[in-house]
Amino acid sequence: MAKHIGIVACSAEGAALCYRTICTEAPLKMGEHMHPEVSMHTHALAEYMVPIRKGDWEKVADLMLSSTQKVSQIGADFAICPDNTIHEAFDFVKKKSPIPWLHIAEAVAIEAREEGFKQLAILGTKYLMGGPVYPGTLEKFNITCQIPDERDRERIDDIIFTELVNGIFTENSRLYFNEVIQNLKTRGCDAAVLGCTEIPLIVDPRDCPLPVLDSTRLLARAAIKEALV
Repeated sequence: MAKHIGIVACSAEGAALCYRTICTEAPLKMGEHMHPEVSMHTHALAEYMVPIRKGDWEKVADLMLSSTQKVSQIGADFAICPDNTIHEAFDFVKKKSPIPWLHIAEAVAIEAREEGFKQLAILGTKYLMGGPVYPGTLEKFNITCQIPDERDRERIDDIIFTELVNGIFTENSRLYFNEVIQNLKTRGCDAAVLGCTEIPLIVDPRDCPLPVLDSTRLLARAAIKEALV
């Protein structure tokens, strides 16, 4: 019996991609049409944005724990969250969670180490890019990281919240992401972390200036692996 995966969701597009990845990739290991049992709960993104904008990560954790309790009560054996930004509240969540968790940045770091990458470009919301989630995690793997300059961070954040989370994916924004990644490549980065779970829906690895580390799909694959242990 595979373990029951609980998804603590935050924004719809990223959570949907994570769920689809679990359901479409698990059959490669489990057999035709098979995947672990999956349950998902999410509070509205608007509810998350109030404490995020205030930097109140304990309140963010309260929302995450509320979802964790719900998926736990219906049988989830462990939890994942396909949202990089709110992992800043991870330590608060882990202390009180009724079930174990996988950390999205650790899934990315493990893949980066296996691929031999040494310095990662971090793309995501301005809260993630300027926050501790990736630097703190990557340090444990002896991997460094860089972020875009402030102007690019602001524009990326605006694209995420006005376009990507609303299912809007434009060619201009796609090309802009490539431009930012190219700039980080010239600064010495050897791979790009798509650290907002919607960014994989707009960045095309086939023409991206750097190899990509798709945090959403890497978390989904880590969840499949954990479910089959």
